[in-house]
Amino acid sequence: MREGLIPTMLGTVVTAAGASFSRNNMKKKNMLPMIEAGVIGFGLAHIVLGAIDLVEHRR
Repeated sequence: MREGLIPTMLGTVVTAAGASFSRNNMKKKNMLPMIEAGVIGFGLAHIVLGAIDLVEHRR
């Protein structure tokens, strides 16, 4: 398995989960939007770092 593939896939799943949470709770005015933004950011960071690994370790 290529290096960087697992973090990229994990980031995709986490970002999709965070986006679905934010879509379900758009009208709530509490702490959830900040947590959802953090989850989406965490997922996007994994996608970027995994993509960097994929590009660096091409064969």
